[in-house]
Amino acid sequence: MDERAVLESLLWVAVVSAAAPLLAVLFRGHVPQVVLLLVGGVLVGPQAMGLASPQDIQVLAEVGLGFLFLVAGYEVEPRVLVHNPLAHRALLAWFASVGLALAVVGVLAVTGFVHAYVAVALALTTTALGVLLPLLRERDLTDSDFGQSVLASGAVAEVLPVLAIAVFLGTRGEFVAILSLAGVALLAVALVVIPRRLRGTWVDTAFHSNLDDTAQASVRATVLLLIFFLFIAFDFGLDVVLGAFLAGVVLRTLGPKDAVALEHKLDVIGYGFFIPVFFVSSGMALDIDSIAEAPQRLAVFFVLMLVVRGVPTFLAYRGRLPARERVEVALLAATALPLLVAITHLGLENGTMLPENAAALVGAGALSVLVFPAVALASHGRGRSQVDSPPELP
Repeated sequence: MDERAVLESLLWVAVVSAAAPLLAVLFRGHVPQVVLLLVGGVLVGPQAMGLASPQDIQVLAEVGLGFLFLVAGYEVEPRVLVHNPLAHRALLAWFASVGLALAVVGVLAVTGFVHAYVAVALALTTTALGVLLPLLRERDLTDSDFGQSVLASGAVAEVLPVLAIAVFLGTRGEFVAILSLAGVALLAVALVVIPRRLRGTWVDTAFHSNLDDTAQASVRATVLLLIFFLFIAFDFGLDVVLGAFLAGVVLRTLGPKDAVALEHKLDVIGYGFFIPVFFVSSGMALDIDSIAEAPQRLAVFFVLMLVVRGVPTFLAYRGRLPARERVEVALLAATALPLLVAITHLGLENGTMLPENAAALVGAGALSVLVFPAVALASHGRGRSQVDSPPELP
């Protein structure tokens, strides 16, 4: 491999990564950074300026994909799924979304619109919890019924699609994938149980008391945990997403309850470098020509995302939320991009997705991130202001 080409590609990836947050400020937060990273990847990639190639940074992009799912696993708190009374409604909505997606995409497969419908159907059932969580926190909505409904819907639509990806988009068949999944899950449980025996020992002290010094023991242990699970998942014939996701879940369980510093460092190392590399690389690999030639594909997937995720979510929260808030939760549940990019990436790798559909899905996901949260939260803000404002005197 040409070392100069690798460094040149990495240089342009760094340029795009550094420019994205600056442009996000310029757009006053209306355009999420993930969209800017994808667009930047398209611009510097082979289909536009030809300044960089995704093949040159493939290994770093794979690690970035791993970090994306590690952060996803770390963000999904077990209490959201176990103790949240709205979780069963979110589960019902997700399974309804799966059934609806399989039916609709199955029809599209018969007509030749899609090649292998499982990957496309799974892509339509995801929710961008990582995009929505900061928006809810900024508006102090996480503890309300509305916020808890969004969190439950997002958590379910991250955990279950990841498990489905490992089973149905693996390379060794569903039965072997299920056995491998069970084996990796048992390993994850062991990694949770064993360190608890070390509480109070020097190992526990080294992990939990060095969050702010130069030793960075917790961060190095996190990277080790990620690479270890990526290796184990690959060796078991599973996709890297499962190993990375389980690494995040294990880290959430093992980490100190008040380790805000650890979470901050994960954001720094993940979103500071590796995750942007993955998104820029994905932008480079997008088949933009196919979107330009057949923009109706993007429009179809954009509508399907709203129908497949939005309609079941709207119906699932009947009786729990007012109609207006159910519409808003449905819009937020239909917001998808990071997991969608990962699924299309894997679908292209194993040949289960057409390049034109992968590009259209990512384009529809980018559009959903731009449109759905803005509409939902603007509507919710107007609803709250009307409730909070005192009635006018005659």
